[in-house]
Amino acid sequence: MKIVLFANTDWYLWNFRRSLAVAAREAGFEVLLLSPLGEFGARFAALGLRWQPLAMDRRSLNPLRELGVLWRLVRLLRRERPALVHGFTIKCAVYGALAARLARVPARINAVAGMGYVFSSRDLTARLLRVPVRLSLRAALGGRHTRLILQNPDDVALFEHARLVDAAHVRLIPGSGVDCQRFRRHRASHRSDAPPRVLLAARLLWDKGIAEYVEAARILRARGVAATFLLAGTPDAGNPAAVPVETVRGWVRDGLIEWPGHVDDMAALFASVDVDVLPSYREGLPKSLIEAAACGLPLVTCDVPGCREVVTDGVEGLLVPPRDAGALATAIARLLEDPDLRERMGQAARAKALADFDERLVIERTLAVYRELLGDGPKNAG
Repeated sequence: MKIVLFANTDWYLWNFRRSLAVAAREAGFEVLLLSPLGEFGARFAALGLRWQPLAMDRRSLNPLRELGVLWRLVRLLRRERPALVHGFTIKCAVYGALAARLARVPARINAVAGMGYVFSSRDLTARLLRVPVRLSLRAALGGRHTRLILQNPDDVALFEHARLVDAAHVRLIPGSGVDCQRFRRHRASHRSDAPPRVLLAARLLWDKGIAEYVEAARILRARGVAATFLLAGTPDAGNPAAVPVETVRGWVRDGLIEWPGHVDDMAALFASVDVDVLPSYREGLPKSLIEAAACGLPLVTCDVPGCREVVTDGVEGLLVPPRDAGALATAIARLLEDPDLRERMGQAARAKALADFDERLVIERTLAVYRELLGDGPKNAG
């Protein structure tokens, strides 16, 4: 029995759904990974996974071009004849569900990890797109053999309030999960006499709170707080909210941050820092924050959907208002000045990651949704 996992980048499939694909294969499913062409696609072959590129421009608003994408997807699904299509992110959820309907794929799952640029950005383009995106979602999410997977209760309430989906077809699964054996509790590996290190690890998008993080570093530097601020990640050229590379380089020249760029070994990076920060405006469930929690780091994040599911204020870390660099600086300083508080919060963060976000739990709940739609799964194939 074949399933298709469809995302808007191969980077997303590799970083967030690789373990799901392997687990589904081990459960007896034939798995096809589908995304636009990218540098990560070739890596799937080493895992024995089949990946295929689909020509698609994430930023395109050209109706004819987008109809072409949809038609290519319909043709591919008719040729592959999967039993289920699982689409990730809003655009792929909509396109995947509509194409699956046209190709008469029996089951459709749509996973929306946060509301994305269209719903989190304040710029004019995003606001203009909200109505057509809502209409598209309503059309794509309907049907008895569909399920919508959301990552936090706020998004569940939003979709139900907007009447975008039958509430009976919504499943709440917290994120894509983290390998809590790889991401383990640690003590910071840098010298004890060196300044403490603070990390923000994310795609370099303005709505991740990048500007507020840099401003907090500037504020603390002016106060004479000794700390190193790291920014790990690269700009996402396909996202309108991407931070320009030259802007990041300017912050480095000014001595505000260190920028290691893309980091393959995130577990090692977390082992080298003392505090993890994610001042995002809204999330589905941020994987980097959960990885940091699994590593036993105290967390500073915003009191917004997705982030507050990971951090209870004063327990695993500190919550601050979004878009407030001053409050962010104060929270970071509080942790830097109190090693005992960092230790207590780091222990609590690790415990929560193990209890709620281990990838084995998330994968099993996702496969359970597959079985819900397909019966007993591959055993019934044929």
